[in-house]
Amino acid sequence: MLEELRITSLGVIEESVLELGPGFTAITGETGAGKTMVVTALGLLLGGRADTGAVRTGARAARVEGLVRVPAGAAPGLEAAVDAAGGVVEDGALLLARQVSAEGRSRAFAGGAAVPVSTLTTLAAPLVAVHGQSDQHRLLQPAAQRDALDAFAGARSLRLRGRVARGFADLRATEDELASVVASARERAREAELLRFGLGEVEAVEPRPGEDTELAADEARLGYADTLRTAAEQARECLSADEGPDALGAVATARRLLDGVREHDPEAAGLADRLAEVSYLLSDLAADVSSYAAGLETDPARLAAVSERRAALGALTRRYGDTVDDVLAWAEHAAGRLLELDGTDERIAELQARRADLRADLGQAASELSRARTTAAGRLARVVTAELASLAMPHARLEVSVTQTEVEDGLPVGDRTLRHGPTGVDDVELLLAANRGADPRPLSRGASGGELSRVMLGLEVALAATNPVPTFVFDEVDAGVGGKAAVEVGRRLALLARHAQVLVVTHLPQVAAFADRHVQVVKSSDGTVTTAGLTTLDDTARVRELSRMLAGLEDSDTARAHAEELLAAAQHARGATAG
Repeated sequence: MLEELRITSLGVIEESVLELGPGFTAITGETGAGKTMVVTALGLLLGGRADTGAVRTGARAARVEGLVRVPAGAAPGLEAAVDAAGGVVEDGALLLARQVSAEGRSRAFAGGAAVPVSTLTTLAAPLVAVHGQSDQHRLLQPAAQRDALDAFAGARSLRLRGRVARGFADLRATEDELASVVASARERAREAELLRFGLGEVEAVEPRPGEDTELAADEARLGYADTLRTAAEQARECLSADEGPDALGAVATARRLLDGVREHDPEAAGLADRLAEVSYLLSDLAADVSSYAAGLETDPARLAAVSERRAALGALTRRYGDTVDDVLAWAEHAAGRLLELDGTDERIAELQARRADLRADLGQAASELSRARTTAAGRLARVVTAELASLAMPHARLEVSVTQTEVEDGLPVGDRTLRHGPTGVDDVELLLAANRGADPRPLSRGASGGELSRVMLGLEVALAATNPVPTFVFDEVDAGVGGKAAVEVGRRLALLARHAQVLVVTHLPQVAAFADRHVQVVKSSDGTVTTAGLTTLDDTARVRELSRMLAGLEDSDTARAHAEELLAAAQHARGATAG
């Protein structure tokens, strides 16, 4: 239940606090006084779209706060959801807030914590239901009529609808993938052929990792074998010559000279030892150079083979990578891709089988949902028809039509193929016969504004039985209604208020007279700025406001007498209904 609503800088309301209680609260006021701002405030509080134009002129931001009393068990999981958002439910009360800046920034709060605006919607949905004048037009839409039927049908129907939606999404994704695979089959075949050709070239050459680097070194060595051998032989002569001076001889001479004086100076001895080490190293090096020179042979056949092999590898690296290692990596990837492409036929068969299974499952779920809707349609029609009788439409009859459309390539459901979508295979339409003997017609063609208002109220009452909400807010649900019908609307709202909190913005005194509490939106002006405030009326002020609503004359004795009579009659009717 909504206990308190605080509005700051919203439209013509500068600052006002509305204290609410259980039962039926009527909100009235002159045209343009700002009655709808109350509904706007509640819409913001419940996560509705923010409109910077609603921020009061000259104000930096508009702010709405609402204190919601949450009875134990009324909204299971609410406290946990608030806690998960970082807020707190204190003593069974939840504080919701929304702030909209003049620049367009919007902030939301729940239980004292800043939360995304969508969180307000999630938290408030099971607590408050707001119905504005636009809901009458929305009720004319097939989707809204189908939603109303599903909500009335209850939890099982809603679960089936969720199952249908998920099945439809899976089927659509599978069909899209299948169409894509089939459409690209030719391109995939062409790609596979190119990959096979390339893999054949690589397989024919059989390159080894790093082979191109090795062959480049071999080719350089074979191509300069004579030059390398000559240089090696000359180097060996310099190190160890059969005749003439060489490095080994010079080192041996230096070593002998220092060995001859080593006993006179330890440093000379150390140098002699180091020369000995150099001598051994030079000897080994000379042997290695000699072995290298002996191993260098001119081999034109080997050179030609290496050059030919390098040419073959070069052909691969020009097509498939900069190096042989890159070519081998390409071949590995290409082999995997070829397996994938060669599996196209298998993938098509797999997707076709999956599509058949999904269509069967979806058809079964849609069939169950259709049966649930058909059963609920009869019950909803009877309940709303009874409600219309109590709303001064005693001969009206509402019918809920659930039909399907057969198409050639539709969803198999039983022995038919039906047009289908994420909500199933059913077209739901509300039909109204407003008078005795009249044929039921769609609401869009067979209902006046006042009749449509009463159908919407009747639907809301019917839905309240299966989807109870603690608080209902109606913005001029009595639009287009007058006379006796208005009295019956007021009576029905009073009956609804026995089980829920009901807030009604109304312009009809017949409706306001049935309220437990009457709030007036009063507009004032200092000549430059217009301001509106909310005032809870006592009995005397209430009679005065009803007089204004009846005749436009607050101080007319006749209007006051009429208002008092209307108020007494409404209270008597409430008591009689309660009895």
